[in-house]
Amino acid sequence: MQNQTVIFLSVATLTAAAWAAACSHAAEVKYGVPVSGGSMNSLLLNDYAPASSLVVPVTTVKKARFPAIDVHTHSSMNGTGSRADVDAWVKAMDAAGVEMSVVFTGASGEKFDRQAELFLGSHPKRFQVWYSFDPSNPEDPAFSAKLVAELERVYQKGARGVGEIIDKGWGVEADQHSAVPRAKRLRFDDPRLDAYWEKCGELNLPVNIHVADHPSCWKPLDKNQERTPNFQQFNLYGKDVPSYEELLAVRERLLAKHPRTKFIFCHFSNQGNDTAALARLLDRFPNMYVDLSARDYEMGRQPHTMKAFLERYKDRVLFGTDMAPDEAMYQRWWRLLESGDEFIHGRIWWAYYGLELSPPALQSLYRDTALKVLNMR
Repeated sequence: MQNQTVIFLSVATLTAAAWAAACSHAAEVKYGVPVSGGSMNSLLLNDYAPASSLVVPVTTVKKARFPAIDVHTHSSMNGTGSRADVDAWVKAMDAAGVEMSVVFTGASGEKFDRQAELFLGSHPKRFQVWYSFDPSNPEDPAFSAKLVAELERVYQKGARGVGEIIDKGWGVEADQHSAVPRAKRLRFDDPRLDAYWEKCGELNLPVNIHVADHPSCWKPLDKNQERTPNFQQFNLYGKDVPSYEELLAVRERLLAKHPRTKFIFCHFSNQGNDTAALARLLDRFPNMYVDLSARDYEMGRQPHTMKAFLERYKDRVLFGTDMAPDEAMYQRWWRLLESGDEFIHGRIWWAYYGLELSPPALQSLYRDTALKVLNMR
């Protein structure tokens, strides 16, 4: 009996050891499937571009269902420096069904004057030109007065809006290289800008503001990072900037201080990931609008949620692209907004699903809300 016990224990010991050894070499199991090594193990995430085998409808929408106004373009994106460049831009707009484009010149002073002449001198009914103020030297006692004076001057030169004005945390129109110490950075709700925002309201000049950035920018660049490596240069994790929430709070104070001024917060105010929170803010502030530019990857990943939001707030959301003017680019937007296509190959890795918006929502999004918000004089 004693010998039998010894034999039993020896077998049990060997079995446990063998099991442990086997487990140490076993393939990782994910969702019930053993995962083994192979040639794809050396593939970089940045190079991964899976080809889908799905056989699904592909809808081609050559022109927008209603004439569209693109409220978010940049002259720098088209290398615009000549009448020929502007003519080519108009040709792309015509092909896609875009009636008008709002051009952010990124300029003030003489640089703005030259761009205003370029666009308005060649196609005055197809473009609006907006200007960007110079926020340097805010310690100057005459800072506010100078801003207001320049605003009135460019208005006479044809400016019909202000923007895109940016603060991702480094201060208004500043970046990591030009930023001053955090306590001295100019914010949108700074009292030194109050007279300027009030004058914008008086002249009926809407303001396009980029506040904060996509929330993923405040997350580490690790395996859980939401955006692909192509966007890692925008990451702010661990840098000398306020939190995402702190920057969005500036937006609320700005809206409350200047109810007569129309503010368009671009990229869904960098809150398209949480349409419920964004909706609450739109309900609170009737002078707040958003554009959907460059957030196709948020829209197409949540088609039901985003459709419900856009249908409800169709008079508060404006169509914009923030992309170089191109017929194919616009057609991708029309497909996302108008069709019910599934598994659309996305611009930023993620697959999109068509929103299939209603005609009233499309008409408001493409044109009607812009006509209400923009200064069309």
